[in-house]
Amino acid sequence: MIMTKQLTVVSGRKPGKGRKVLLPAEKFKHHRKVTGVVLQGAQDAWAELWQELQGTVTDGVMILPEAEKGFKPKCGWPEFLEKMWLLKHQIDYAKRFSEGTTVVTMHADKDSRAME
Repeated sequence: MIMTKQLTVVSGRKPGKGRKVLLPAEKFKHHRKVTGVVLQGAQDAWAELWQELQGTVTDGVMILPEAEKGFKPKCGWPEFLEKMWLLKHQIDYAKRFSEGTTVVTMHADKDSRAME
């Protein structure tokens, strides 16, 4: 059974024992790095999806006549739809992270991050 534990958020100027309060510049640097990683993942997912459409549905910006026959991804529907879902998840997370509405939890058996 996995048990979760809510982490304590340290605010103000008094860090707890063994904790460090980040300066605003450090917080911003961390925010930029996390956002950059998430958005790079979203860009990579988009590039893979776009590549699936090349040559069968579109040639750059023009829809090919063969597209009327229907689209079947080269990687298969399950993988294609998984990439679509991953792209949505990454964009949603980047939005919530930018708004400051992500919640970090820690599992007893391993560290993980979960959003509410």
